[in-house]
Amino acid sequence: MSFDDIIDRRGTKCAKWDAMEAIYGVSPDEGLPMWVADMDFRSPDCIIKAAQDLTDQGIFGYQSDYSDYHNAIIWWMKNRHGWDVKAEEIFTTFGLVNAVGMCLQAYTQPDDAVVLFTPVYHAFAKVIKNAGRTVKECQMVEQNGRYELDFDAYDAQMTGAEKMLILCSPHNPSGRVWSKEDLQNLAAFAKRHDLLIVSDEIHHDIVFSGATHLPMPVAAPECIDRLIMLTAPSKTFNIAGNHAGNVIIHDEKLRATFSATMMAFGVSPTIFGTAMTAAAYSPEGAAWVDGLVAYIEENARIFDEGINAIPGVKSMPLSGTYLAWVDFTDTGMDMAEVTDRVHNTAKIAPNAGPTFGTGGETYLRFNLGTPRANVIKAVDRMQKAFADLQ
Repeated sequence: MSFDDIIDRRGTKCAKWDAMEAIYGVSPDEGLPMWVADMDFRSPDCIIKAAQDLTDQGIFGYQSDYSDYHNAIIWWMKNRHGWDVKAEEIFTTFGLVNAVGMCLQAYTQPDDAVVLFTPVYHAFAKVIKNAGRTVKECQMVEQNGRYELDFDAYDAQMTGAEKMLILCSPHNPSGRVWSKEDLQNLAAFAKRHDLLIVSDEIHHDIVFSGATHLPMPVAAPECIDRLIMLTAPSKTFNIAGNHAGNVIIHDEKLRATFSATMMAFGVSPTIFGTAMTAAAYSPEGAAWVDGLVAYIEENARIFDEGINAIPGVKSMPLSGTYLAWVDFTDTGMDMAEVTDRVHNTAKIAPNAGPTFGTGGETYLRFNLGTPRANVIKAVDRMQKAFADLQ
């Protein structure tokens, strides 16, 4: 299998292609979906085989032994991220948005405030609000083409109502890979304000050359007594529809609280989720990821070069993820005109920046997890849609 293979996903009930017209008015017959964060690549053969083996058996009953699954997670985190995890520290949820909701139920009360460093993944605010909690937006500062965390400003914003902060690491939508200093400063901020840290590290495997992702407990072990880790194979291996995520908690007291919430909601792993995760977190899966990251990094280079050639348009340099964050501020256009050109002239459907919170108003997010021919086509269409700026 080559990442260049074009796989027709239309008519397969996938959100990315089949919901595009209803949401963005862009027909899948001529449009390029560059919004929802899944990829247009087949998952590696090891995962497909694991799913096929279950199907061939033909019996989908209850599972009792999760040792292979746990051992695969332990191996992956140690070998790929230098992070020591124990089996008893792993909980399985129905994906990481579900995990965020479970954390809110376990550790906060209605009307508690939850800190988000915006702009950030839009599902966080949605889940917080739906849980009856309050979003506290702490806007990041753009410096030298990347986002920085301004903890002096955030200190002044805290009121005491804040009980939790949610970190996105690597950052979605900007692709920022946080440094050890960033994470240590965040841990100190959380301690000053007695905040629980929920670190969503779902994109941790997709990090480009020259950057290194540090899991929060590796970068700042001093915060383990207030830390909840969220990881998943979904973005890495393109199995998001499997809805299998992991909550990893080192602190025994925090584990007990989360375990009680899990039991209250009757949440348990699925047999496909555990089998596919165990297959993914393997040497074969690792080799596939290495190829994927190199491919996406080149996609990002091509995209940035072409998009940044449009006067007034800036694509924030990526260090990780497959999501490009593009600013249209300097075009002088309002975003209604920008999106009209992108949707109706370029026939591309990216995510709207305002959905990511304060600071996203002039941006669009483009998904580069697609065959290179689509990236090249997208650049060409964007240049033509904004040709009058040349």
